[in-house]
Amino acid sequence: MPDAALCSAAPAGRSSRGCELADILIRYGEAYRSAHRLTCSQAKAMAAITQCRTAALGGQRHWCAACGYQRYVYHSCRNRHCPKCQATATAAWVKAREDELLPVPYFHNVFTLPHELNALVLFSERNRRALLKLLFDAAAQTLLEFGRGELGGQIGFTLVLHTWDQQLRPHFHLHALIASGALAPDGARWIAGGREFLFPVRGLSKMFRAKYLDGLAELLACGKLDLPPQAALSAELLRRSAGLRRLRKKPWVVYSERPFAGPKKLIDYLGRYTHRTAIANHRILACDDQQVRFTWRDRRDGDRRKVMSLPAEEFIRRFLTHVLPQRFMRIRHYGLLANRGKQERLAHVRALLGNRTAPDANDPPQTAAQWLHVLLGIDIHQCPRCGGPLATESLSPCRGDWPETATTRRVPPWDTS
Repeated sequence: MPDAALCSAAPAGRSSRGCELADILIRYGEAYRSAHRLTCSQAKAMAAITQCRTAALGGQRHWCAACGYQRYVYHSCRNRHCPKCQATATAAWVKAREDELLPVPYFHNVFTLPHELNALVLFSERNRRALLKLLFDAAAQTLLEFGRGELGGQIGFTLVLHTWDQQLRPHFHLHALIASGALAPDGARWIAGGREFLFPVRGLSKMFRAKYLDGLAELLACGKLDLPPQAALSAELLRRSAGLRRLRKKPWVVYSERPFAGPKKLIDYLGRYTHRTAIANHRILACDDQQVRFTWRDRRDGDRRKVMSLPAEEFIRRFLTHVLPQRFMRIRHYGLLANRGKQERLAHVRALLGNRTAPDANDPPQTAAQWLHVLLGIDIHQCPRCGGPLATESLSPCRGDWPETATTRRVPPWDTS
């Protein structure tokens, strides 16, 4: 941990003044941009987060002719790295996954990239795209091969990429959510997997390590990576197969959890992990005097909640390391859940399992207003004061000045993305 980072145990809480990620980027982002070179994705993320739910993006004015009530609702930026723009996407994603559940146990595995490779991954956006794609490929190929070898058929699973730890440091890992069982090659039967155990973790670790390092060696041989001059693994060592020997001898972490207690538990877990960004606004306590204070959980100290203080420049640097390249998919489906022909395969498996109940054919909610009505029973078109109808006026995007910080431009707690 850098010397500039100060940690202390403290009760969870929020300062009376409050602070959001947008506040930090508004106050200190310009100085950071002047001193550091940003990728296109990072620059777009910073701009989107600072403008999210402000007059800069336009919105609507709602008012009630009966009692005079009025409110302004500004549009969300919809950037996937914005902590205020994930609620609607998460709800829609969870609903879609509920429709795909099979009546079998589910397992949770985690595939982690060794921290010795962090410098290489973060050296350039080109490296990030290639090496994180390789992380998906190596984990997916490993699971598919174990499905064929251990169960004798095709399994189905989802991989979700996370790149951070609680202190916003690089920690590249995949969460794998796997249905226990496989479809036989001829499609005539379902091969049940274990209820307490699916695949041996040590075997998964060895195959995952071999596939990733073989892919890394190929990328290096083809010149598809940018090599840092002073990385933990030097360019010359990386070019030689002997340079990878240390990583081949190191145990790679593959973690496996017991199966979920049922579909509801699975969906609850999926909802927490799919569209999460590096830090949520409720964890940020203050951003004054060039310092940012935020809470984090120390897993090595009984999961105690503590407070960390970082210089604003270091906080922004850490956050931006988790901005993914444009159009890079961080959630991917494989095997039975691969997109092409997925619904037909799932219907066939349900029939083999004796579960012919079709998913809900009703169209799911599409807008934030519809989701609020379904989940919370809130009708945003109804006046909260008198219950009468609200009239709506569209507001065009305003590129002029807007309030200085997010804490001074409070808007209603719904997401218009």
